[in-house]
Amino acid sequence: MKREKIYKIFARIPTLRTERLILRPMHITDAPDMYEYACRDDLTEYLLWSPHPSVSYTRDYLAYIESRYATCDFYDWAVTLADSGKMIGTAGFTKIDAPNNCAEIGYVLNPEYHGMGLGTEAAKKVVDFGFDTLGLHRIEARFMKGNSASEHVMEKLGMTFEGYHRDCILVKGKYRTVGFCAILSEDRRSDGEASHPTNNA
Repeated sequence: MKREKIYKIFARIPTLRTERLILRPMHITDAPDMYEYACRDDLTEYLLWSPHPSVSYTRDYLAYIESRYATCDFYDWAVTLADSGKMIGTAGFTKIDAPNNCAEIGYVLNPEYHGMGLGTEAAKKVVDFGFDTLGLHRIEARFMKGNSASEHVMEKLGMTFEGYHRDCILVKGKYRTVGFCAILSEDRRSDGEASHPTNNA
C-alpha cells in the first residue's frame, strides 16, 4: 500500500455506520462524554494513559486530536450511539505500516456500555474498513495480560492469539506482559465474516 493512499483516505476521515453505532471524527464538543469514562481508574488500569484529571484536560486533548486529523496521520474514530449521538468510546488504527500492508487496531469503551457487544461491533467495522478499503493483509491488536474484556473482543473478531511478550512495556511504574493477536485477510470467510479463532499458545 502506498502512503499516498492513506493520506487521500484520511484527508477527511470517513464516517462509518453499523446497526447501532456511528463512527465519526472526534470533536472538542465530545469532551463531557469522553471525560465520563476517561476519568475512571477501572478503565485505564490496562491502558497506557492515566485517568483524565478534569473536563478541561479532556477538551485540550481533543483539540490536539483535531490538529492531528489535519495532518492525515491519525486514524481513530469517536464511537457514538446512532440513536442519541452520545460518544461512548473510540476505535481505530493506532498505527498503519504501509510498506507491509499491516495495521494495529485499538479501542476503548465506556464501562457503562460493556456487555452489549458494542465494542466488538465498533472494532469489527474498523477491521472491515482495513481489509475492504485500505486493502490490508494483516491487522494486529494487543492487550495487557489480565484485560479479559479486550482479549474477548479480539476473539470475537476472529483473531488468532499469537503469544505473550513478558514484561515488555513499563506502564505507570509497572512492567506489563502483553498478548498479541492478529487476523489476516485470508482468514475471513467468503461471506465477509471472520473465521473462528485459534490459539497457538
